Amino acid sequence: MAGAPRRSAKAPALPGATSLRYRRILLKLSGEALLGKQEFGIAADILDDIAAEITDIHALGAEIAMVIGGGNIFRGVAGTSRGMDRATADYMGMLATIFNALALQDALERRGVQTRVLSAIEMQQVAEPYIRRRATRHLEKGRIVIFAGGTGNPFFTTDTAASLRAAEIGAEVMLKATHNVDGIYDADPRAHAGAKKFTELTYLECLSKDLKVMDATAISLCKESALPIIVLKLSRGNVRRALLGEAVGTIVRDRA
Repeated sequence: MAGAPRRSAKAPALPGATSLRYRRILLKLSGEALLGKQEFGIAADILDDIAAEITDIHALGAEIAMVIGGGNIFRGVAGTSRGMDRATADYMGMLATIFNALALQDALERRGVQTRVLSAIEMQQVAEPYIRRRATRHLEKGRIVIFAGGTGNPFFTTDTAASLRAAEIGAEVMLKATHNVDGIYDADPRAHAGAKKFTELTYLECLSKDLKVMDATAISLCKESALPIIVLKLSRGNVRRALLGEAVGTIVRDRA
């Protein structure tokens, strides 16, 4: 992508970073991952488990940026289904992502990991405004960066926000951690016992097969910036294994 920063391999290495297959990453989490067994809100035990996993991979020397959805609090699509104006519903969904980002920041900092929330919607009392150079500087200093507020515009998903931010900061991979499946299948494995799991796909295959792993805009952004996507299950150790180069979940990229 034109104007994107150089990949982080040019930056001074952090301790432990030499063993990593990917050093600067964008980790995308769904808001529903925070629900646990609840129907609404944030489950404290799940939040703590996620913070523990992120702390572990941060200790390896990874530069970690994150985007988290807001579906555990409010989904814009659900709002429109009840007759709400789409733009209004989407803005409410973006505010929900800020709730989750602040909760995750608190959980990480209780573990001693410096974390910054950068919001696309200005909210100076609780988060820094999103500035690309500021974000990359935080990463270079070893801080975890959580991007909140989506893109700052309605009609875009948090998957698209994640793809955009990943390209802007020069991430080497985007990890999409899901709470219910361990990769990309040709059908919903929860409803179809014979669903086939893919270990590798191209961006075009994801689009042509309509696999619903991400919206088309998000996948197209990743393709344009040659950013690989790894879809994996959010379970202890999986993100670490992916960063060390082990085969986990499904990888989406252009084949050589």
